[in-house]
Amino acid sequence: MSRSHKDLEDDFIELMRVNERIIYKVCSFYVSEQSPMEDLYQEVVLNLWKSFPKFRHESQISTWIYRVALNTCITDLRQNLKFRRHVPLSPSFDITFEPENMESELKELYSLIYRLNRIERSLILLWLEEKNYQEISDITGLSVSNVGVKLKRIKEKLVNMSNL
Repeated sequence: MSRSHKDLEDDFIELMRVNERIIYKVCSFYVSEQSPMEDLYQEVVLNLWKSFPKFRHESQISTWIYRVALNTCITDLRQNLKFRRHVPLSPSFDITFEPENMESELKELYSLIYRLNRIERSLILLWLEEKNYQEISDITGLSVSNVGVKLKRIKEKLVNMSNL
């Protein structure tokens, strides 16, 4: 029995309400002057809506959301980079999702994370979200062992960057 369009809409709206934090978190790592938070968020939701009827529930819903959100943001980043000649080492925008009382060390960590490449940012974001290596593997398409190696290198890179 096929579901009605209204049922599909209602399910999707509830899914977005429950998981909007995931979408905002992923988008926050890819915000730029060319891609404000609102635009990235809207693009991710649109892509989720387009693929929602085909979602087969073979993975966790959060895994699917992370994958679509990361792919959308990385695609947007690639498109924006084609039109830019110079890429700054650190973003010139304020992080709008930060709580007012965030510790300076945490601000420094986020500043360093923004300097990572898009794949490294994706992996560390998922690790900070307390995803295990298998979940990160499912989301990114990397092997579990590759996830472990890359995360170890990213952590070392962050430590080295903080010592500069």
